[in-house]
Amino acid sequence: MTLKTTITDAVKTAMKAKNMEQVKVLRNVQAAIKQIEIDNQQDLDDAQVLAILQKQIKQRQESLGIYTANGREDLAQKEQFEIDVIGQFLPEQLSDDELAKIVASTIEQLGAAGMKDMGRVMNAVKEKTAGQADPAVISGLVKKALTA
Repeated sequence: MTLKTTITDAVKTAMKAKNMEQVKVLRNVQAAIKQIEIDNQQDLDDAQVLAILQKQIKQRQESLGIYTANGREDLAQKEQFEIDVIGQFLPEQLSDDELAKIVASTIEQLGAAGMKDMGRVMNAVKEKTAGQADPAVISGLVKKALTA
C-alpha cells in the first residue's frame, strides 16, 4: 500500500470517528501532495511523499518554536498536535548513534577526504536514511566527521 493510500485511509478513519481536527490536518497534507503532483504533472512515489511530509513537519516545528518563545501555548499545542498527526506516517527515526555509524560507513565507502566531498556524502546518507533522520542533523554529523 502506498503512502498516499495510507493517508487517504487515515482520513476516512478520522471522518468515521468524527475527529475533525485530524481530518483537517490530513486534508491539508493531501492538498500539499496534490499541489505538487499538479505542478510537476506526475504522480509522486513514496519517497517524494515522504519528503513532503518531512517538509510539513519542519514548517510546523518552526512555528512551534516561535509560538513557544512568544508564550502562545494555545497555538503551540495546535502545532504539536499537527506534528503528531503527520509524524505517524514517517518511519521510525534513527538514533544519533545509528546515524553516526551510517555517516562513518558512507564516508569510508566513498573514500571522502574533506569538505569538498560533503555533497556526495550527504546525498548517499540521505538515500540510506530516507525519512528516518532530519537532514539538518545529518549535515551536522557529516561536517563533524569530514573536518575531524
